[in-house]
Parts: sequence; C-alpha cells; structure tokens
Amino acid sequence: MTPTDLTLPQRTAKPRSAGLTMVIDGGLPTSYFTDAIRSAAPCIDMVKFGWGTALVTDDIDGKIACLRELEVPFYFGGTLFEKFVAQDRFHAYLEFVRAAGATAVEVSNGTIDLSNTAKAAYIRKCTDEFLVLSEVGFKDSDRSQRLSPSQWVDCIGEDLEAGASLVITEARESGRSGICRPDGELRWGLIEDILVSGVDVDRLLFEAPNKALQTHFITRVGANVNLGNIAPDQVIGLETLRLGLRSDTLMHFEDADDEWKARPRYA
Repeated sequence: MTPTDLTLPQRTAKPRSAGLTMVIDGGLPTSYFTDAIRSAAPCIDMVKFGWGTALVTDDIDGKIACLRELEVPFYFGGTLFEKFVAQDRFHAYLEFVRAAGATAVEVSNGTIDLSNTAKAAYIRKCTDEFLVLSEVGFKDSDRSQRLSPSQWVDCIGEDLEAGASLVITEARESGRSGICRPDGELRWGLIEDILVSGVDVDRLLFEAPNKALQTHFITRVGANVNLGNIAPDQVIGLETLRLGLRSDTLMHFEDADDEWKARPRYA
C-alpha cells in the first residue's frame, strides 16, 4: 500500500543509474536466497556472488535462474577474478562469466600483487563485452590505510578513464577495511577527499554492509547514493533509511531544505 499522504525523498526508478543497491550473497541456501531476493526485488539493482562462492555453490544455476526471472543483473566477486589472474587464466575467467550468462564483471586488486595501472589494462579488455565494476582499496586494512587519499582519487580516476562504469570503494563484507578502519570506524577524511575530488558520485558505489555506514552515506550524499555489500535480508531496511522511514534518517530528511520536499511524492 503506497502512503500517498506522506512526502518522502524521491527515489530513482529501475532500471536506474543512481541510487543503486548491490546485494552480496555469501553462500546462502538457495531457498533462503530466492525468498529474500523475490521479497525485495523492486529494491535490488544487482547481486554479487561474493568472492569465490560461485565455484562451491552446488545450486548456483538455481540462484541465477531466480535472478534472470526477476531481471536482476548479477556478477562474481573480484576475488574470483583475482584467483584466475594469479594463475594466468584471465581468458578462462571470461569464459566462465560468459557460460554463467553474467553481463557484468568486477575487476579488482584487493589481494594479489597487481598495480592499479595493470588493473586498468584488464578493465579495458572487458569493456567491449561487459559492464565493468572496478574496485579500489585492499582487503588488508594496513595496506588500505597506507593508500593515501590522493592515491585513492588517482586510482578511481584511472579506472573510470579505462572504461569502468562504476568504481567500488572497498569496505569488505565486514566493514573493517578499505574505507573503514580495523575497528569499523569510517575513514571520514578519506571519504570527504573522494567526494570533493570532482569524481561523479553517481559512478561510485560505496560498500556499506552495516546500518552505520549506510546512514552516513545517505545523510552525506543523499537518498540516491549507490551502496553495496548489502545482505539479502537487509534490503528493505536500507530502503527505509533512504526514505527517512527509520529513526536514523527520519529527522535528517524532515530538517532538510525544501528542495526535495517539493518533489513528487513517493509512488
């Protein structure tokens, strides 16, 4: 039932290029996965099969069939890409992606010894056939913290220039690396440097696996910020944050200027 008597932030409609919600599957049982995806499909823009789970999920075809039926794009985690590259089997990786029917790939260097320039070269090899999501930041929190804000911005720019459609800022599924410190605290200064760098925010996808991170990006960037690594059973909760229907963001939108309030009501 649509609450037509409430004024809420205007959300972009699917298929959208901003306000994306990327869901991560870390190996859920198929019935749980399909139930969760079906229940929240209108709010889900893409699903990532985390790291290498696709290779050990017996019923991966069943999960993919559900996504195809619901017209939800999917791709495989960057760690799987890195595993193939580490064994010099990049072309075999592309064959694996094609065979699965994925239309997107994630290109990353979060674990292996691969320079950003070399990563960008892989991006260029994929852009003619796939939508490319690249990732900046490392799985190891110490390595990520040694990457200065200016280097983050340079890496993002290099990836976009190479043809990436979206650049993911690493936070892992734990929210304890990349743009976060090991204790889970967001690296506030880093995020601000990225946001004021001139990079189109609609081409950034911030990994935000917990409510605290989601709330920060929504209140800092807006209801239509791109967020990723969302657990399948947390999608509806995230949508309420985007719309000011949860205490964490309710007053932020009520106290906002009148610009968004003048927009069409949620429908």
